[in-house]
Amino acid sequence: MSSVAEYIQDLTAQRTSSAVEDPGPASDIVACGILPWRCERGALEVLLIHRPRYDDWSWPKGKLDEEETLPECAIRETREEINLDVELGIPLPIIRYQVEGKSKEVWYWAAEVTTQQPRADQGEVDRVEWLSVEQARQRLTNDNDHQPLDALVEAFENKTLRTRPCLFLRHAKAKPRSSWSRAESERPLAATGRRQAWTVKRLLEAWSPQRVISSPWVRCMQTVAPFAKQAKRNVKQRDILTEKQAGKKASKATKEFLAQLGKNRPRVICTHRPVFPRIFEAIKAHLKKYAESKDLRDRLLNALPTDNPYVSPGAVIVVHQAVDRQLRIVSVEIYDSYDL
Repeated sequence: MSSVAEYIQDLTAQRTSSAVEDPGPASDIVACGILPWRCERGALEVLLIHRPRYDDWSWPKGKLDEEETLPECAIRETREEINLDVELGIPLPIIRYQVEGKSKEVWYWAAEVTTQQPRADQGEVDRVEWLSVEQARQRLTNDNDHQPLDALVEAFENKTLRTRPCLFLRHAKAKPRSSWSRAESERPLAATGRRQAWTVKRLLEAWSPQRVISSPWVRCMQTVAPFAKQAKRNVKQRDILTEKQAGKKASKATKEFLAQLGKNRPRVICTHRPVFPRIFEAIKAHLKKYAESKDLRDRLLNALPTDNPYVSPGAVIVVHQAVDRQLRIVSVEIYDSYDL
């Protein structure tokens, strides 16, 4: 078995929405891609690519590299094939098929394109074209490529396609409590955690949050520092996100997370493992008030971790909220950053 195949088996990637319920990769080969979309005069358009090697029309996509998360792969392949730097939107259905006796799956996301102009790399891709939905249906070479398109169209019609992400990040690996004798707020990342913070940066770039909010404790600040520096974002420190304050003032912490879910700018919030139950309480309260349907609410609630430690160090929970539907939560995704 190749190293990439072995790596795939250990990936944590979970996505839940009205259209998908993906517990993680389950094929020999994993690829990732996007459906680029835009709204022109109220009509939905999508971007198709032509690959001369196969003489087919399809979506931008490519195989996962080792030491790469699925969101990173989708972003990288889009940049390499059509020169677009995008941010991931809602998850779309996985395509599965067989290739030379091996199972293959392609994970898709929506990605809105506004001002950028796509450009074929003239290698794997020689043509790109914006098309109406009906034109795209006729142009697509493979029938299974219609599945993510159908989900995209449904989201557009339901006004849940344009979203903004709220990311909840657990800090990277810290030095053990047992080996730290100074103030708990000063306990830093371990050497592996400092390296992991750079993989956290790569993962966060898939959504490029505009606001960075963090517990002021050292290990949280060190986790978001590489992304904040690269993206030139200021870090807003909130005492209520610390273990101590969230433990003493649980209801206030829940209200803080609920308030963050009510804001319209993409954001990442870095906190500690013991604080995650407060995050889940806020998500549940938001879903109770704004859920699209009971079925979707129950699906999204079931997607939230229930057992301590909830998520791994450096992992992110991505909550997508529909901009045109009172910021209703429409999907929940969970990804581990690469563990160096």
